[in-house]
Amino acid sequence: MDLHWNFFLALERDVDVLSRYVEFDSRNYDCFSIEIARILVAASGEVDVVAKQICRAADSHSSARDMIDYRRELMRAYPRIPDFRVKMPRFGLDLKPFEQWKRHNGVPLWWKAHDKIKQEKNTQYHRASLKHALNAVAGLFVMVLHLYRDKAEAGELLPSPQLFRPDHAHDNGTTNHGLEIGISYRL
Repeated sequence: MDLHWNFFLALERDVDVLSRYVEFDSRNYDCFSIEIARILVAASGEVDVVAKQICRAADSHSSARDMIDYRRELMRAYPRIPDFRVKMPRFGLDLKPFEQWKRHNGVPLWWKAHDKIKQEKNTQYHRASLKHALNAVAGLFVMVLHLYRDKAEAGELLPSPQLFRPDHAHDNGTTNHGLEIGISYRL
């Protein structure tokens, strides 16, 4: 059972429902709400869990416990993560959730927003923006693909996402699994 894949897909469904109420357009990126905050916090929390697992899979002695540690360890094992583009074709969006990892000790902006909301919700609630939530879910997508790397590359992570897609550099075509078509990812 691919528990983390299923969690990502559940969040993706929440994002799809949200799109009925907020237009996914860069002009709305600063929009914030309780539902957007919930998606941001849930996705960020799951990134934390999954990144820790990937670090431990790469090094059984890993002591990674925060985003700076994850960046350091995961960049050694997967140096292309900061360049991973996640497309949302239905909305014409192109996200790079780990782009800030290109800088020394860089932390994703959506992760900083998540931390601020957790610690100071009464004054930082506005950071629960659409842009941060979408990037957090895209970040979860990237992390889960790396956690289930073998299945991802074989096109066996099913069902396929409906909103989030890899860019051409990480898309290796499709596979037919009877009644379902899987995406083969290039990691």
